[in-house]
Amino acid sequence: MDFKTEFKPLTVQPEEIEGISFQMIDDEVGEHHYTPEQYRVVQRVIHASADFELGKSLLFHPKAMEAGIKAIRSGKKVVADVQMVQSGVNKTRIEKFGGEVNVYISDPDVMKEAKRLNTTRAIIATRKAIKEAEGGIFAIGNAPTALLELIRLIKEEDAKPGLIIGLPVGFVSAAESKEELAKLNVPFITNIGRKGGSTVTVAALNAISILAEQV
Repeated sequence: MDFKTEFKPLTVQPEEIEGISFQMIDDEVGEHHYTPEQYRVVQRVIHASADFELGKSLLFHPKAMEAGIKAIRSGKKVVADVQMVQSGVNKTRIEKFGGEVNVYISDPDVMKEAKRLNTTRAIIATRKAIKEAEGGIFAIGNAPTALLELIRLIKEEDAKPGLIIGLPVGFVSAAESKEELAKLNVPFITNIGRKGGSTVTVAALNAISILAEQV
């Protein structure tokens, strides 16, 4: 391949690119306090974002990895807060165990109810999701209101998720919602601060699904 530039890439082979990237991440991260399973999530979050600060700010409930792997292997549903998360997840690995990835935010009944109550679709979608995804994984990368509503429902014992991946990005309530999540005694993966997003939420979920496939 003839590149019309003085710069030449180290490689153009996809597998080699990923391998080199992961090695560079490992070298820059150095020593860390994460378990091997947790570090697989950290590594993929950094790979997806090129943000070491974000990766190192990840927080894990002690049972998060075990709970996430168990939920996938048990065929539990994955609930995404927005279509971007649903689109990015490797659904083949989820479906292999009988699970599926759902997002409710654009459902007609959700939009109608949100308008009636003058609230966000994310809140109404969360209320719908808990009725259909007990023991499942809630992957929230965009909507802090969805995470806050899920936390409220857990405190009121109306929701029993298997794992919460709560990594919403933004300025309004994003950091605060993650602080509240970190106080709960339920399996979670979250981070400190405003950073996050659908891409890193997908990365975290894909890392767990890869582990679930391994015997």
